[in-house]
Amino acid sequence: MQTESQDVNVKINEKPSYTYPIFIGENLIGNAQAYIEKYTSAKKLLVVTNKTIIDLYPNSLNLKNAEYIILEDGEQYKNFETYKLILEKAQELKLERKDALIAFGGGVIGDITGFCAATYLRGIDFVQIPTTLLAQVDSSVGGKVAINTEFGKNLIGAFYQPKFVLADTSVLKTLDNRQFKTGLSEVIKYAFIEKTAKCDYGFLEFLTKNVESIKQRDNKTLKELIKICCEIKAKVVNEDEKEAGLRAILNFGHTYAHAIEKVTNYTHFTHGEAVAIGMRFAFDLAKKLNTISADYYNEAISLLAKYALTYVLPSGIKKEDLIEAMSFDKKVLDNKVRFILPIGRAAVKITSGTRPEEICN
Repeated sequence: MQTESQDVNVKINEKPSYTYPIFIGENLIGNAQAYIEKYTSAKKLLVVTNKTIIDLYPNSLNLKNAEYIILEDGEQYKNFETYKLILEKAQELKLERKDALIAFGGGVIGDITGFCAATYLRGIDFVQIPTTLLAQVDSSVGGKVAINTEFGKNLIGAFYQPKFVLADTSVLKTLDNRQFKTGLSEVIKYAFIEKTAKCDYGFLEFLTKNVESIKQRDNKTLKELIKICCEIKAKVVNEDEKEAGLRAILNFGHTYAHAIEKVTNYTHFTHGEAVAIGMRFAFDLAKKLNTISADYYNEAISLLAKYALTYVLPSGIKKEDLIEAMSFDKKVLDNKVRFILPIGRAAVKITSGTRPEEICN
């Protein structure tokens, strides 16, 4: 088994408590079978992937007793129809509870595969092999799995943890620039919430210092970056698996982002691009509400600009449509939209009661 990896352990404190590992390193996916044999008892495997990944890595997993289902690529396919397609394939293969679903792809693949695993036979083993930066630093970790509906993003889902996560940094070399940048939005998110997550990696400084090496995808820098993000997320999930409190901070920038994705029908922006807009919105609102200093506001906006995360909304988007979309957000409580807003350097808090005219002006 490949041994050059950096491990992070996610601990789930719900009873019965357990942990699972995240492996981070180069050229790991060719040893996926060994990891599966060590961490699951599966005899049959159903790999869910998409056309882009299977074209790039047609035989890279080297799995035994595996069948593949190949989906179309895009957030718009994370829906009931695809969910049904995967479950029907699992039934056709007569997968049993000891068998496993393998998510081999980005965030869309991981989310829908995990939801299928959570609900097929009331739960079978699930493995995450994320192939995008966004998935490696965020969506593959922590057990949030879901599908979208016409009312909004990730409204139907579960908390269901994988048996392990295999983050192979080698596959990031094949990401196009747009997909790599979209992952950087989620990376920077961790720098903005780090202190509230009770971590002290100096991640803002790390990202400011290493702009060029990150853009050039230096492998050593990316390994450290992924490890820090996963450790911050693991720390939050360890304390609050099911988002009863602290875990909501991981949605920094996401309330507005999910509304943008919904009103643009998941086709105009990638998830990370929408999150970049959402974080900029959060900083603008925090500045308006005087919860952060001008210096920190300028530092945050400058960091987004250094990574070219400066997207703007199409002119045709209506404020009323965004507000309506946000009313379906999972964090809505007592009919009030709640936001994660900056309150200081690398610190955020959950706020509620913001007036609609403040949200979108």
